[in-house]
Parts: sequence; C-alpha cells; structure tokens
Amino acid sequence: MAKLYFNYSTMNAGKSTLLLQASYNYQERGMHALLFTAALDDRTKVGEIASRIGLKADAEIFDGELDLFARVSEFIAGNKLDAVFIDESQFLNETQVWQLAKVADTLGIPVMCYGLRTDFQGKLFPGSAALLALADVLREVRTICWCGRKATMVARLNSLGEIVDEGDQVVIGGEESYVSLCRSHWLAKQLQPDTMRQPDKQSFACSAA
Repeated sequence: MAKLYFNYSTMNAGKSTLLLQASYNYQERGMHALLFTAALDDRTKVGEIASRIGLKADAEIFDGELDLFARVSEFIAGNKLDAVFIDESQFLNETQVWQLAKVADTLGIPVMCYGLRTDFQGKLFPGSAALLALADVLREVRTICWCGRKATMVARLNSLGEIVDEGDQVVIGGEESYVSLCRSHWLAKQLQPDTMRQPDKQSFACSAA
C-alpha cells in the first residue's frame, strides 16, 4: 500500500540531498519518479532542486493554485510513474496535502515530501502542519547546533549576521540568511560559543602587586 511520507528538519540538514539520492535510486532500478519544487524557490533557478553538495535535478513547479492530484493523474495517463517527490513541501497548502494523500490512497503511488517543520519564529508552516497531521510516515532529518546538540529550530539572520525575530514568514535564502540551532541557543539568540575569557586570577594578582 502506497504511503504519504513527510521528511522534515531545520535548514541545511540535507533534505534536498536525500530527495535527489532517493530519486536517483528509483532511476537506477529502471523506475520513474516525478519531482516537484516550489515556484517561489529561486535560490538556484526556478524549477530546479539543488543540494549544497552539488547534486541537482529539474523538477516541475507548484504554486498555491496547482491541483497536484490532477497533475499526477494527467502524467500517468501517458507515462509510467513509481513515486512522487516534493521538495520545499512546507510551501504546500492544506488542500494540496490532501491531494497528495489521495495520490497515495487512490492511485497507489508513494509520495515523499521533504521540507521544514517550523519557521524562524518557531511556528509551523501551513504545509508542514497539514503533513504532520496527515502523513502516514514522519521522518526527522537531523542536523546539529554549533554546540553539538540536535538542532530543532531555525533562526533568520539580517544583513549584519544578527538574529531577527520579526518579518514575513517566507523569505527565500540559504546559509547567508538562516542557521539551525538547538532550542536553548535559539531562545538565547546565541550563534556561537561565548569566547569571552574570565580574567586569570593569578595574573591579576601579580599585576595588582
């Protein structure tokens, strides 16, 4: 039985790399996959899924108006299809998530979604909220904070490299605009270890003498 999968994480955890690797595995076995990515993601070029390690693949684009069930149904009318992959799935709307569930349930095609869980303010994206509610399988793609603990939060940076906590939910950017942190350091807005050294007591005593 086909399932709807949601692979979620913070920024820069390698979601697109995993998607492209999984898609390649299908191709390597003579199977066929249909890839989608968000129309508003133009970090490389619109209609391309690209990873930080150089992997890339062309994909169809989705916006809030695209009926994904209708598009997949149209595609399989003339093509063999074994899987559907959705990159940047946080930008789906609730209706589209239901459409993807219908692809799995009625067309028997597994759907693998990859995306962020929360935004820079710690709030769920609409697509992620729907996927967390509806997906058959939830998988966390882990990455780490600078402290070594699991990163669960995304912080947005301004042009000066400072953490900001106000602004639009969606601002497209990469490593220059976002950083993944553990919840503790996200709350503290701490981007790196505190390198301030305490005065050496012995040296201070000698200098005072």
